[in-house]
Amino acid sequence: MSTNKEAARQIVEAVGGKENISAATHCVTRLRFALHDESKVDKEKLESIDLVKGSFATNGQFQVVIGQGTVNKVYKEMVEQTGIGESSKDDVKKASESNLNPLQRAIKTLADIFIPILPAIVTAGLLMGINNILTGPGIFMEDSIVTAYPQWADLANIINLIANTAFVFLPGLIGWSAVNRFGGSPLLGIVLGLMLVHPDLLNAWGYGAAQAAGEVPVWNLFGLEIEKIGYQGQVLPILVASYLLAVIEKFLTKRVPDGIQLLIVPPVTLLVTGFASFILIGPVTFFLGNLLTDGVITLFANFAALGGFLYGGLYALLVVTGMHHTFLAVDLQLANAGGTFLWPMLALSNIAQGSAALAMMFILKDEKQKGLSLTSAISAYLGITEPAMFGVNLRFRYPFIAAIISSAIAGLFIMTQGVKAFSIGVGGLPGFLSISSEFWPAFFIGMAIVIVVPFVLTYVFAKMKKQQ
Repeated sequence: MSTNKEAARQIVEAVGGKENISAATHCVTRLRFALHDESKVDKEKLESIDLVKGSFATNGQFQVVIGQGTVNKVYKEMVEQTGIGESSKDDVKKASESNLNPLQRAIKTLADIFIPILPAIVTAGLLMGINNILTGPGIFMEDSIVTAYPQWADLANIINLIANTAFVFLPGLIGWSAVNRFGGSPLLGIVLGLMLVHPDLLNAWGYGAAQAAGEVPVWNLFGLEIEKIGYQGQVLPILVASYLLAVIEKFLTKRVPDGIQLLIVPPVTLLVTGFASFILIGPVTFFLGNLLTDGVITLFANFAALGGFLYGGLYALLVVTGMHHTFLAVDLQLANAGGTFLWPMLALSNIAQGSAALAMMFILKDEKQKGLSLTSAISAYLGITEPAMFGVNLRFRYPFIAAIISSAIAGLFIMTQGVKAFSIGVGGLPGFLSISSEFWPAFFIGMAIVIVVPFVLTYVFAKMKKQQ
């Protein structure tokens, strides 16, 4: 009997048997279950299985961490043994939503929208970091690299163009993902998003100056003046517009005969949503988005130390509950308003979880757990914390506590230094690439805190635990 076959059998038993499985699928590293009753899961038995690196429940799903390259083989064996039938991620999402309350459903909706576009945003952040290294003065020399070596200027310019694309056309990315999530046509979502950043519109980043000069262009619709502005870098306008587009499209699709749907549904849907976006949705959500951004900036400006301590410490708890996804929209809005001070604390929190897991490699005696601690620490240092948090730190509790104490201290420090990131990047050791270079010294001190302090604290807590 193969290892994968035996592991699949044991996993099914540990999650309560095949009769407790409503639907199941897998992602790159994890099995994802929608269970009828999560209380039937035997976590101790589950996590004693050799191939299992951890497990956790989130957003109505029970997830079992297996690892890349192996999870699909275990899933295939499980399907053959149970006869449950292969499920898509959408099937599991729908099956698991019955376990969620309204707040959890709202958080899950945001997660479903932003997670698919994260690779593009993170890649843009990394490339912008490389561009800033080339163009920023005072990093390696008094002048920037491109000033000292002009032959590098065009290379930096091309890198900057590639990097900026995801942010310049951010509404297009969100439109695709949001309309898809709301059940409409993703292609129409892309068109809607690009429509909101059309070159004929006043660029949103130039709105403030144009307003001060009294030069904001307008459309005149039979006496109704509508500001002719774009929504570059804005999140709320495209989210609300995407929901409206999906609702209208689904409404028309049910009522228009199949033979003329192509001639009626897309044009009417885009026309109605487009007018609504420029007349009502855009102006209202643009105001609300700026109000939210200004409010967050004012709050952290007046209570920088407290804000850094609380957000830095609580971020890992937000990850546990899944609520961290709600801050993606805020981070993107802040990044496009001059820099985000929230994202640097996220990066430090991830590193802290990695350091605590790494300490456990030296504390634990079991070879499997030592290996898991090392691999999950490396993963956390590169921005993926689930294996470290759910596979190691939360299992033993005191490493998790050591990590959040450390990230709270680091968050307090970098907030008092005014550290900002110009974009979202890799939330781990490479995170410094997304930090404005003038804040590198302070951020590196913050990194030193979350590398050393969680490691030492975890060791101290382990010694205290043995003496009890």
